[in-house]
Amino acid sequence: MHANTGCAETQISTSVLKGRGFSGAVGATKLTAALAAEGRTSGLPDPTISLFLMINTFETGGSERQFTALAQNLTPPQFQTCLGCVSCRGPLAHNFPDTPQFPLGGSLFGWRSLRTRLNLIRHLRQHHVQVAHAFDFYTNLTLIPAARFARVPVVIGSHRQLGDLMTSAQFRAQAAAFRWCDAVVCNSHAAADRLIATGLSPSKIAVIGNALRVEAFITAPATLPKRPGGLRVGMVARMNHRYKNHSGFLRIAAQIHRRMPNTEFLLVGDGPLRQELEREAASLGLSASAIFLGDRQDMPAVLASLDVAVSTSDSESLSNVILEAMAAALPVVAYDIGGNSELLSPERGALIPARNEISFADAVQKLLADSALRQQVGSNAREFAQENFSLDRVRQRYAELYKTLLQKKRRRNSAE
Repeated sequence: MHANTGCAETQISTSVLKGRGFSGAVGATKLTAALAAEGRTSGLPDPTISLFLMINTFETGGSERQFTALAQNLTPPQFQTCLGCVSCRGPLAHNFPDTPQFPLGGSLFGWRSLRTRLNLIRHLRQHHVQVAHAFDFYTNLTLIPAARFARVPVVIGSHRQLGDLMTSAQFRAQAAAFRWCDAVVCNSHAAADRLIATGLSPSKIAVIGNALRVEAFITAPATLPKRPGGLRVGMVARMNHRYKNHSGFLRIAAQIHRRMPNTEFLLVGDGPLRQELEREAASLGLSASAIFLGDRQDMPAVLASLDVAVSTSDSESLSNVILEAMAAALPVVAYDIGGNSELLSPERGALIPARNEISFADAVQKLLADSALRQQVGSNAREFAQENFSLDRVRQRYAELYKTLLQKKRRRNSAE
């Protein structure tokens, strides 16, 4: 279904953590405790909340997919949801064909950017927005100040990465914007800890994990049928950033291939680095066993083709790729960076010290060599993902956040 994005009803077609302080869907921050205490203040029906969500683009990254899932499910009668973006480019844009654009003109500080913020202020006032939520870096710096000048009652930012991929100037600018917020949503404790370390009050932070759609848990026919005696290891990541560390995966694959020559290695994703990676695979002797599938829209079917999923990324807050593999009952091997330890444990996968490719290959080989272990670890992973990251649970936590912050602001205003 499509969304009517001009602040009419949004109709489109969710998960959160247990472990390291997670309780149900939201981390045990001070704001989380407040949500639990204040979210049940009345038995009367709540009035519809006018909600505005904004994203940079509609590419297929983690933030964009989470934005899509929430925008499609924060619907009437609880929410009247409006959407906005900086640019309507990207494969997910077809879900929101009428989304208003607020272009920055290539700079956050140029005249066009200023004019865009003024247009955004008028838009927010025109639609009587009560809660404005920015989902990524560029919308944090665009929507947060505009919403404050528009006197939107509740303004929320997002920090869905660790911050190590930003320049120091970008991180400082975003941290300054966050001080204007009523709350900042982080999708992992690892991300939240980075903000707290820079001086942001823990009372402003809500930790809400990523959402998994129902389809993620449905067993699909495999895109590539299993081969007798053959095994497959897969990595899912766009090929446009070196921190995803596809090269590391290929080196690990070469180690495994020497020990288990019937193993195939699937690389799912596309981007400007693909040709370079294909040449690298050939140089490592993987021409016949490394399969480049490109971008795929049938991820459950792709994951059903695998025996083990891996993430060799050097930076992750809360990995959608790991979560989707867990939902597909796959054992996952990943480096112990960022929020990966909030998802994986020895019972649900394997965490390897960063950049230790020998130990990584050993862990993958151990799983490949033991089908009973793969099944048990995959089953545990699926159970954990379903219990903590369903779309319904995540949607509920966002709804609680919006409702509780708006109630607090109304009480404060009435007291004045």
